[in-house]
Parts: sequence; structure tokens; C-alpha cells
Amino acid sequence: MNDKRFYIFLNKQIPVMMALSLFPGLAYILLGWMHDIHMRAIIWYMLIIATSIWGYRIYKSFNFDTMSSQQTADWHKQLSFFFYTIFALWALIFVLYVNESASNLHYIAIFTEIGASVVASTLLGPDKRLYRPIILILMIPLIIYFFTIGEWFGYVLTIFACVFTWVLFYAANSSYDLLMKANYQASHDVLTNLNNRYFFINYLQQMMNSLQATKKFTYLLLIDLDHFKTINDSLGHDIGDQLLKDVSTRIRQNISVDNLVGRLGGDEFIICGAEISSREKCKEEALKLANNLIESLKQTYIIERHHLYISSSIGVSLVDSNSHHANSFIKEADIAMYEVKEKGRDGVFVFDSEMSSRVESRLEIERLLHFALEKNEITLHFQPQLDRHKKVIGAESLVRWENDKLGSVSPVEFIPVAEQTGIIVELGHYIIETAFKNLLDWDNNGISLSQLSINISMRQFFHYHFVDDVTELADRYLSKELRGKVVFELTESIVAEDIEKVIIIINQLKVLGIRFSMDDFGTGYSSLSYLRQLPIDELKIDRSFVSTINSELRNQDSQAMVITILTMAKIFDLHIVAEGVETEYQFNFLNQYDCDIYQGYHFSKPLPEDDFIEYCLNNK
Repeated sequence: MNDKRFYIFLNKQIPVMMALSLFPGLAYILLGWMHDIHMRAIIWYMLIIATSIWGYRIYKSFNFDTMSSQQTADWHKQLSFFFYTIFALWALIFVLYVNESASNLHYIAIFTEIGASVVASTLLGPDKRLYRPIILILMIPLIIYFFTIGEWFGYVLTIFACVFTWVLFYAANSSYDLLMKANYQASHDVLTNLNNRYFFINYLQQMMNSLQATKKFTYLLLIDLDHFKTINDSLGHDIGDQLLKDVSTRIRQNISVDNLVGRLGGDEFIICGAEISSREKCKEEALKLANNLIESLKQTYIIERHHLYISSSIGVSLVDSNSHHANSFIKEADIAMYEVKEKGRDGVFVFDSEMSSRVESRLEIERLLHFALEKNEITLHFQPQLDRHKKVIGAESLVRWENDKLGSVSPVEFIPVAEQTGIIVELGHYIIETAFKNLLDWDNNGISLSQLSINISMRQFFHYHFVDDVTELADRYLSKELRGKVVFELTESIVAEDIEKVIIIINQLKVLGIRFSMDDFGTGYSSLSYLRQLPIDELKIDRSFVSTINSELRNQDSQAMVITILTMAKIFDLHIVAEGVETEYQFNFLNQYDCDIYQGYHFSKPLPEDDFIEYCLNNK
């Protein structure tokens, strides 16, 4: 049994046996002294002490988390010899005292031998290799003694001893079978009968301990089924469970006897390879197995007349002796697997140093971002928006983060982290409130803009408090006239998430007077249907299209795309904002086709509030 709890249990029996040997042993010395067999008793007790010291060393040397499989096997072998020796010494005390019938010591010897047999079958029940020979070591001398009495009662006692030996074996075997069943249930997944997470982590820990000694390598494959939830939701959990069973069968068919496969939970499976001499060969073997699994798992499944197709994403972590924690490698494989998910699924990715640096950087950003608002590190910059006469008519609010440790952190880096962790809800509320305050201050100071654009993230937009929060902030800071100048910019990914819900939320906020813009139009899920259904007021041409506008003939197709977007906007009676305008040629080209608003470095980069105010005043 390769189970951590099993070895911990056996190790705990060592001090128990030491106590059961040392303290009652003092009584045997006293009895021996009283009946003139003190030298034999003292010698026996000295052997008990020596054996107990040996057992204590075995007890202290045990550390499952740092021992390799071979070291665990060697430790178990020493433990077995310890128990054999300690119980053999109890058999020896029986031999020493059983002939002292004149002093009735033979009764004590007999009951001691029987008691030791019961203790052995009880304490060592989880290990067949221990309790079977030890019961024989203790009971055979007793059976022989009864048989050699030569009287009828001796033969009766012999039969009794044989029956009692069988009872001990039966009880110990029953306990063993029950423990094995309980251990199997505790270490295996009920649905697929694969090893579960608990067993797998213990196995991996011992594999890593072995790698420490051999300086070899192995690999982990973390397999996640793509869109499994869709099958569960649409066809039911019974079909989903059967699919998981079929997947586990296919995985078993593709791995070798040296591999260990487990189910981490849900639709995630994990495989540990054998020890491999070099890192390159280890990577080669891992990728070969991963690609075989991808092809095998995507073959059609037939379950209750349903023909199902499901792909998989596999993350690979190469395991070496540089780490002491099994969970760290599982985490690496998990990160690599999510990299596959982000790149479109149905593939393999190997965790590497570049990914490790990226993950560490992300974790640092996540940790420090939690305190950014509290430390007033978040500010807004404003990029001017100009009309065709190059007059400032609006601005886009752009969030900035300046941290003492990280310096200036790009929104491209920290906004996705804020989205994933949920900090974006609190951060978004702060951005909207700050933008509303600025719009009110500017208006009070004679800087009148036609619009102020604010980017809204997906998670923030769909948050159940979003409409209430915006309503409360608008009531606090904005008049009816100023509310009409606020433009919320939504990305196409928000629309694609749930268009019906998007329309409901937009209409709720349009009651306040707030307008809406489709940001980065043309880069995501662009659709004429969206433009027809959504109650938006503005389209924003992405900078990637604007950047293609130049005098070179080879970019005429790209320029035709911009003209098409401008034409579509006019058909749907939408204002057009072109972002990323960086040259006079681009401005003139867009102006030629009636673009309404221009934004880009050709006019100004995003500015801190004071600089933006100065820019507006100078532009007048």
C-alpha cells in the first residue's frame, strides 16, 4: 500500500510497542528476581531496551514528505524487522518462564503470550506482511508447549490454541480487508475508479523525493475537457458522467504501466510519467503522449444514441529536483493548460521560464492592485477628442496606475488582472465617480465639452449593482444636461456575451441620458445585426484600421474597410470616432469621408487632468 496514512499509522505503533515492552518488562524483572531467574530476566530486558532504542531511531527517521519510494520501502523493511524482533522477544520470555510451574509463573507466561498475540493482530492489522508471521512467532511456541504436556487437557489446550490462532488470523484478515476497502475508497475517484487528488499528490511527492536522489526528470500532463459543461447542461449529468468514464478508459489505453493517472475533479485528469534521464527526452516523451491523447480523446463518443465530440486542452509541467512541493508542479501544469484555453483550446502547452516570469509578475500585480485605491495610486488621464475643425469637443477617460514598487503599470497589464479577480467592479466604480466629478468641475470652471467617454468592462457592466451605482453617482454629481454628455464605451465582447441583457441594461441607463459607444469596432464580433438591435449612439473605429490609412497603394483594401465602416455608421445614424489618428494624412482621409470625431497622438497623448485643462484652454 503506497498511502501516507498507512505509513503514519505504522510509525505511530512504534512508541506504543516500546511502552508495552519497557514498562511491563519491569514486572518481569521483579518476578525473575523473586524466583531466582533474575539474570535471564535482566538479559531479556536489556534486549528489550536495545530493540526499543532501535525502534525509536526508526520512528524518528520517518518523514513521508521527504522520503522517496525506495527510502520508504527500506524504512518499512526496518520497521518489519523491529516488530519481528520485539515480538520474538515476547516469545522468548514465554520460553524463559513457561517451565517455572512451581511458582505458577507458567500461567503468567501463557497469558502474556496470548495477550501479545492479540496486541499483534490488533495493532498490525493494516499490514499483512507484519501480523501474519508475528502471530505465528507468538502462537507456535504456545501450541508446542500445550502439545508436549502429554496429558489430555494439554491436547485440549492445543486444539484451543490452534482455534485461537485461526480466530486471530480471521479477525486480522477481516480488519485488513475492511481497511483496504476504506483506503481504496479514500484514494480513488468513485466515478472513474482512477486515483484521486489526495493519492496523486502523495505519489507525486514521493516521485519528487526520488528525483532528488537520482537527479532525473519526469512530467505531468493536466488534461481539461473543452466545453464539457455544455454537454452536462444540455444532455444531463448522466450523459456527462458516462462521458467522463469513457474518457478515463481512453486515457488508460494510451499510457504505459509506468504512468500514473488520476482525476483531480470535474473534467480534469492528470498523468505522471516515469523517471527519465534528461530534460529534453522528458519533454519529448510528454509531448508525444499529449498529442496521442489529444487525437484519441477527440474521437467520437457514442452514449445513449448521442454522438458526442469533445476536444481537450493539455498543460505540461516538467518535474525536476528543484522544488520540494508537489502542488507547485500541478499549478504549473494548470497554468500551461489555461494558456492553451486562451489560445483557442484543443492543444498542448509546456510550462516554461517565460511563463513562470509572467505568472510571478501577474501575481505581484494582483497583490499590489488590492491596495492601489487605498493608497491613491489610481488616477485618470484624458485624451482629447476633436471635431473636423480640430476643436476640442470631448475626451476619453483612461485609467493609470503608478505604484512605488512597479512604477507606471500599463492598463494592458493590470486591467485583465482586475477583471479576473473582481477588483474591476470597485475600480470601475472609482473611475466613473472620478470622471463624473471632473466633468462637473470642468463645467463649473467654464470648460464645456460635448462628451466624456468612459470605458466599461464586461464584469463591471454585468454586475448586479452596476445600474444602481451609476444612477446613484449621476444623481450625486450630474445635472440632466451633464448626464447627456457621458458616453459609456462597450467592447464587442460584452455584446456577444448576452445581447438581450446588454440591451436591457443600456435602455435602463439611457433613461438617465447616458449615451453608448461601440469601442474597437471591427476587431471582434462585428455584426450588422448588432448595429440594428443595439440602442447605441456611436461607433469607434479601432486604431488598427486607422493605422493602415496612408498614401501607399497596397493599403487600399484596408482603407476600403474604413470607408465601409464610415458608410455603415451613417446608414444607422451613428456618430463616428476614429482613434489612433497619428498623421495629417489620416486626418484628411477620415475628414473626406465625414468622420465626426478624431482622437490620437497627432493631436495629443492622454494627459493628466491639469495638462488636459491647459490643452483645452489653449485650443480655444
